[in-house]
Amino acid sequence: MLDIIGKRFWFLFIAGVVLLASIISLLTVGLQTGIEFSSGTLMTVGFGEEVNQNQVREALADLGYPNVIVQNVGEEDFLIRLPSLEPGEKTGLEAGLTESLGTLEVRGFDAVSPMIATETAQNAAIAVAVAAIGILLYVTWAFRRMPNPFRYGTCAIIALTHDTLVALGVFSVLGSILGWEINLMFITGILAVIGYSVNNTVVVFDRIRENLARSGKADFTTVVNNSLIESISRSLNTSLTTLFVVLALLLFVGATIQNFAVVLLTGIIAGTYSSMFIAPGLLVVWSKKEWGRFIVRSPRRK
Repeated sequence: MLDIIGKRFWFLFIAGVVLLASIISLLTVGLQTGIEFSSGTLMTVGFGEEVNQNQVREALADLGYPNVIVQNVGEEDFLIRLPSLEPGEKTGLEAGLTESLGTLEVRGFDAVSPMIATETAQNAAIAVAVAAIGILLYVTWAFRRMPNPFRYGTCAIIALTHDTLVALGVFSVLGSILGWEINLMFITGILAVIGYSVNNTVVVFDRIRENLARSGKADFTTVVNNSLIESISRSLNTSLTTLFVVLALLLFVGATIQNFAVVLLTGIIAGTYSSMFIAPGLLVVWSKKEWGRFIVRSPRRK
């Protein structure tokens, strides 16, 4: 039989390396925030003649907007991120682009003030925090008949923190390379990942509870390992089928839900790993009081 829990420190070490890389990326590169969180203007435009990104950037620079973000949306449209524009500035910008690049059609225009952006960022942070606290309380309550039920809730939250930081780290890299921004679709994706990940974790924990009830005084490490092996095929099958749906959304729906789909894709992979290798492993580490091994020596076969 596979000894997954016996290699728990190797799996936790891998998770730690990925988390460290994500944190370093967040601290050094940061996140590109959309107008929902940093204020500004978004314009989606199309031109009657064929133009490319560089031409659009050069035209905007000539009009006094040198540091703007221009992205292709679909085959012919462009998404332009600008500072906040007054009505007169918007009209002048449209006239200048028309003169430089030909007939212009504005297909979308969104503007967010600094006050609304700050309020949106605060509400998003509150939503994530409330979800985390709710999950901690629910898992603790659900396993209240188990010894030390708070450990189950805490390990689930640690696994969710791993998934969230990995998704943030991936978007930090994508933001620096491709100019991708986090927006409300990103927050929606994070909340969906939290729900998906905790569902997988609770399935494993529930199997641990059932096996502990059957086995009486059996070794806790053995029970956790057996429970994980019994539930691993279910977790992998669920994750794979969900991944196929997310990939279809990403490939065929496109830029409109790009952030949501990529967050789900990253979160499903990270959440599957954390529910199988992080949360159960931490339960055993906590039960055996092995926290010192994270400090005094590297992972070794046990």
